[in-house]
Amino acid sequence: MSFLRDYILDEEFQILYLKEAVNIKNYLKINYMERERVSLTYSKGNVIVYGKNLRIKKLLDSEILIEGNIETIELKQEKNV
Repeated sequence: MSFLRDYILDEEFQILYLKEAVNIKNYLKINYMERERVSLTYSKGNVIVYGKNLRIKKLLDSEILIEGNIETIELKQEKNV
């Protein structure tokens, strides 16, 4: 039962890299979206996805699926966290 509760209430920041897509869970906000980069804020800093022809395939309150030619995923942690 605890496993089910943890699964449903999962609040851990996660990045899942897929073929030509990246799925990000539990981000806080979208900073900007462009065809060649998408920037998101998460609890410890920012994540920036770089690539070509990037587009949002799925957008939920705390989950986003970005498709395109993913080149780099950069994590920038805040110094005070």
